[in-house]
Formats: sequence, structure tokens, C-alpha cells
Amino acid sequence: MPIFQNMTKADAKIEILSGLTVALALVPEAVAFAFVAGVEPLVGLYAAFMVCLITSIFGGRPGMISGATGALAVVMVTLVASHGVQYLFMTVILMGILQVIMGLLKLGKFIRLVPEPVILGFVNGLAIVIFLAQLGQFKDPATQSWLPAASLMTMLGLIAVTMVIIIFLPRLTKSFPSSLAAILFVSAVTILFKVDTKTVGDLASIKGGFPVFAIPDVPFSMETLKIIFPYALILAGIGLIESLLTLTLVDELTETRGNSNRECVAQGAANIVTGFFGGMGGCAMIGQSIINVTSGARGRLSGITAGICLLSFILFGSSLIEMIPVAALVGVMFMVCYGTFEWTSFKYLSRMPKSDAFVLILVSGMTVAFDLAIAVIVGVIFSALVFAWQSATRIRARKTVLESGEKLYEIWGPLFFASTSVFQEKFTPQEDPEQVIVDFAESRIADHSGIEAVQKLTQRYEKLGKKVRLRHLSPDCRRLLDKASAMIEVNIEEDPHYAVVTDSI
Repeated sequence: MPIFQNMTKADAKIEILSGLTVALALVPEAVAFAFVAGVEPLVGLYAAFMVCLITSIFGGRPGMISGATGALAVVMVTLVASHGVQYLFMTVILMGILQVIMGLLKLGKFIRLVPEPVILGFVNGLAIVIFLAQLGQFKDPATQSWLPAASLMTMLGLIAVTMVIIIFLPRLTKSFPSSLAAILFVSAVTILFKVDTKTVGDLASIKGGFPVFAIPDVPFSMETLKIIFPYALILAGIGLIESLLTLTLVDELTETRGNSNRECVAQGAANIVTGFFGGMGGCAMIGQSIINVTSGARGRLSGITAGICLLSFILFGSSLIEMIPVAALVGVMFMVCYGTFEWTSFKYLSRMPKSDAFVLILVSGMTVAFDLAIAVIVGVIFSALVFAWQSATRIRARKTVLESGEKLYEIWGPLFFASTSVFQEKFTPQEDPEQVIVDFAESRIADHSGIEAVQKLTQRYEKLGKKVRLRHLSPDCRRLLDKASAMIEVNIEEDPHYAVVTDSI
């Protein structure tokens, strides 16, 4: 199988141990997100197991971990509260279908349109969100009040021990994942010395059976579709945005490249299966992905191991897993927050353009205040508007009067919807001689607005009885400038060759 191709025993050991670490970290997250969505803990755990396993086998980014996430849970809670969990399962299935369609249409490539400041803002914002999510573990599950001082100090002490092990163990040996070593050590200490501290079992019981296939118990009608479609569309978008941005981050960490369209299809297929087996769906998880990658995993085996281990915990090992102190897992996640946050962004903040710095801060803040999808969409739109404005001001025209008496306009810069007004202002038809040449050798007409601008320019000169010659236009431009065709000089060897985005394309 390709999963095990060219894998040595040492690589397999790293992958399996890393997968076990990830599985342990997935348990409290899945339980917590299930509570956020208003469903039973097993609904979150089943989703974590199935989404993790399926995307690890079929996904486009080896080493990336997927599961139940908070970004999806906060959208699901309204649907569950108003219509019940069966509608959620049906929504997850439809969400998966939409994601598969997006992948087959190769829409995953549009992740390339996300600018670097938006990615930095996403990463920093998500690190803050992960950190804030851990603060809930310092509260009593029943009353949601802060733990007593003694319990709080014990928990903080265990977190500190966990973090120290994760930081310093790699300096002694890298043959064993430091995160797993920290979890095992702190768990052993609390069990042997009977330390009174909050455990996974205090959150909820994770014991359960194998998930059972069932068609969601909802009416198959247009009314049901009207209810679930808006939620499914939002969930599909949020899931793919988070997954593809996490894929981009893992690409940078591993210096390899994943397949975004394949990942879209795999995420969709995983959610379809999850909906039929009673799970709440999911997407890529940046925290667990970073744990996996920093533990040395680079292949698919780690994710497969994590999924299988998670199912094993549910079926056979719940009593042992429920003994693990929450402090150990919180310590691991605190280290994930530290590793996720791009601290160098502070260093470069004063050096980057003010618009990029603003986008970085805006996306970080909106990720924390609202959700990932809104933050990324707003960041991309703002960056696009800034780019359009800056590009619009870059168009130039060098004016020269030739010995023949003709006036030559040499155009520099892109001609598109935002620069057409500036382009028109460069010309003075009333003052120009009878013969005018407009040279586009150093310009690029990017869209239909640019074509219309050239068309209007020729008409301005034509009304005054003056002749204009247009040089160095691409074949597309020549074809679309039908009214000015008599004014265009054609030079097959020198004219540029590029396609123009028009209303007809």
C-alpha cells in the first residue's frame, strides 16, 4: 500500500507514537466541542474517529489531522437547539456532499488567493482561540465556577511539569514524542501519588460501542432542505477554509506540498460517512496537526493510528483514558498555542506595509471575536480592495511628440476596472495633433472594463476628427475592439499573447 511505501521501522515507530499522542489530545477536544454543539460526547468522539481516519487515508495532506472542531460546533448549536440532533446528522451529510462537489470542481485551488497577512492573522487568531478554549478546563464542569485555590494550584503545577518535559526532553532524545512522554509521566504521578486533580472522566464518560449506520430520522421534503441547506453551506465553507489554511500551514512546516482539491473531496466523504454513523462532522484541526508534525510524523500512518486509537479508547480503554489528568492535556495544548503563534509577526509588523499590518491584526481579532470563516473572507476582501486601489494608481503614460508630428502615448501598468478613470485622464484629445499613437507594449488589458476604456478613448478622438492608432494589443483585445478595428496596428511578432477576462467568458 502507498501508505507504507518506503517507510522504515524507525519511521513507523514515530508515526504510531505520534498518532497515539494525537488521539489522547483529541479526546477532551471532541468532548468539549460536543458540549458546545449541544450533543452527547459520543457524537463528538465518533466524528473525531471517523473524520480523522478517512481523511488520513484519502486526504491530500499526509500528516494533517482532522476531527470535530469548535469552528463548526458554534454553528451547529442553533440547529440542534431548534430542530434536534437528527437534523444535524442530515446537515452533516449535505455538508459533505457540498464539499465533495467543491473538490471535484477544483475550487480548492482558490486557497492560493489568500494573502500571507491573512494566513498570519488566521494562525495568530487560532492560537489565541485554542488558548482561551483551555481556560474552561480551570472551571468546575457542573457549576462553571473557577476551581478552588488548592485544586487550581495543583493543576497549574501539573501543567508546568508537562510543559517543561515537552520543552527539554527533545534535547536529550528525539526517539520518543515529548508530548506523549509528558502525558504518560504526569498521568503516572497523579495515579501513583493519588493526586486530587481534574481528570478526563470528570468531563464525561467516553465509553461506548461501535457507531451504527442509520439514515437520519427526518422528513425527506423541500421543507427539510430549506432548514438544513443554509447550515450545510456555511459548515461546508468554514470546514474547507479551516482545512485548506491548515493544509497550507503544514505545507510550510514540512516543506512539502499537499493536494487541496483531493483534501476537499476527502473531507466531504468523511462528513458524509460521519452523518450516517451518528457523528457531528468535522474538519482539519490546526492544534493536533501541529502536535503530529512536531512529533516527527510526515505520513498517513499517524492519522490512521490516531483514529484507530480513538475508537479503541471508546470501545475498550475508556476507564484508563478517563484517569488521565486534564492538566497534562492542557499543558500540551498550551505548547501548541506557543508553537502555533507566529511570534516573528511582531518583529515584521513595523516593516510590512501598513495595509498588510492592518489585515494581520484585523484577521487575528475577528478570528477570536467571530469565527474563522468571517475573518478570512473579510481579510481577503480587504486585501483585494487594497491591491486594486494600488494597481489603479500605477498606470502611467509617457507622452512624446515624434518628428513626424504625431503624438505617442506609451502606457505602463495594468488596465482594469479600477484604473480606467486614471487611464482616461492621461489623454488630452482637444490639445493633441491630428495623428495619435497609443502603445500598449508595457501595459496589460486585464478585463472587459479595460476593453471598454480603450473603446471610449478611440471614440473621443473620432468625434474630434482625429485619427488614433493602437499598437501592441493582444489578439483578444483586437477581436473585442470591433469599433476601433480600423485603428489597430497588427504585428504578429511583437503583439502580446494573453487572454482577457470579459463578460462572455
